[in-house]
Amino acid sequence: MTELSREYGEGLYALCVEENLSGEALEQLTQLKALFRENPDFCRLLGNLSLSKAERVGILDGALRDQVHIYVLNFLKILCERGIISEFEGCVEAFRTFYNRDNAVVEAVVTTSVPLDENRRQQLLEKLRTMTARKLQLVEKVDPAVMGGVLLEMEGKRYDNTLRHRLKEMRQMLTSEN
Repeated sequence: MTELSREYGEGLYALCVEENLSGEALEQLTQLKALFRENPDFCRLLGNLSLSKAERVGILDGALRDQVHIYVLNFLKILCERGIISEFEGCVEAFRTFYNRDNAVVEAVVTTSVPLDENRRQQLLEKLRTMTARKLQLVEKVDPAVMGGVLLEMEGKRYDNTLRHRLKEMRQMLTSEN
């Protein structure tokens, strides 16, 4: 996250807090972030400076009017007008950071070799809620290289209970000099 995206994300967050719509805005920003990742050509179009500001803003307006809150749409228009739409993802992360801080939400990133089924997801959430006694937001990632087990990153700590990590530890024990 750049300083610019932090400033813009914080500004939008402050406005949304004043209007009591930070939760709604975060949900919409998260959905837009996923949508933009799925459609990188759309972002490139919005960032294409050979188009006029009015054209880029018009494209945004046509695609998102009545789909997102006006503050979110206007925020995107500002980024577009200033030629910094590439900072959007960082702005969303900054917004999320401020939201999580103010709402006592802990973000837990869990990486597994295969997607979690609903039962395992709920078990993990219950265990984490017990550990933290706070609200949780679970971010799930899939990485076949973990080869089983769970890698958890939460509140700046890393809990590695993956097969890959355990095999690495065993290799170190077997090859270390006594």
